[in-house]
Amino acid sequence: MLAYLIRRLLWLPILLIIVTFITFALGYYGPADPIAALLGQHYDPEIAAQLAHEYGFDQPFFVQYLRFLERVVHLDFGESIKYRNQPVSRLLVPRLAITIQLNVVSSFIGVFIGVAIGMFAALHRGKLADRTVVFGVVFAGAIPIFVAGPILLFLFARTIPVLPAGGWDGIFSRSAILPVLLLAIGPMAIFARQTRAGMLEVMGRDYIRTARAKGLREMGVVTAHALRNAFIPLLTILGFLLGSLVQGAVLTETIFGIPGMGQFAFEALGGRDYPVIITVTLLVAVAYALGNLWVDLFYGVVDPRIRQS
Repeated sequence: MLAYLIRRLLWLPILLIIVTFITFALGYYGPADPIAALLGQHYDPEIAAQLAHEYGFDQPFFVQYLRFLERVVHLDFGESIKYRNQPVSRLLVPRLAITIQLNVVSSFIGVFIGVAIGMFAALHRGKLADRTVVFGVVFAGAIPIFVAGPILLFLFARTIPVLPAGGWDGIFSRSAILPVLLLAIGPMAIFARQTRAGMLEVMGRDYIRTARAKGLREMGVVTAHALRNAFIPLLTILGFLLGSLVQGAVLTETIFGIPGMGQFAFEALGGRDYPVIITVTLLVAVAYALGNLWVDLFYGVVDPRIRQS
């Protein structure tokens, strides 16, 4: 297990180099000019040339890229173009804390409710409850965030004004209810569908019939035997969930005006703030890589056969 972990961790720097190279190349050869976006209507060629030299944009591609990698090794992600003289790390850390809180709480709620709904539907296969659950999760999963967000705002902030329309007062405040609910819809729908499919696949297996023949209670058969084996494919989805929630946070935080990493990335894209864009891309890549590594290691906890192999 230790050797496997070391091999996977050694691949992480290679993955990050590939991600940074592609992102850096897209920014360098793209049509947008970050200096022009910064100056806007007050664009002046002399000032633009001075700023380009200050940020090193007048250097060749590989010179800029190698200088960037050198800074990253020392955990220096450069300075923001939009917020001049402000290190990216200093701007990003408080926003990252907000996004992590949103993602952790929403994923926990979405996974917990989704697994419970999927189990309920599988145990009532073919009945009205099953069909209702299937229709509900398919409908909920098909609605994009940029559509579901305004609907929730219209219902609970305007029509029935019981929740604030935006802002951020902490994860345990009323202002966090709508964004957490919006981010939890996607994981809930995915885990409900996959749990139902996995449960239906394993409920007819021989070991399930053997467990029932031994006189075990139905709840024990479902949770200890059926759900445990049906949960293995769900771990793969859980690994990708860490990175995909960051993408959902971009829209969610923008809709509700939450000062998190998602809104920060959205503003960076509009302002061609490439140091911020590359840093956020790196964080998403690390989240995906570590999430999948955690899932691979957790496979052995759920199924000892995988740990032995």
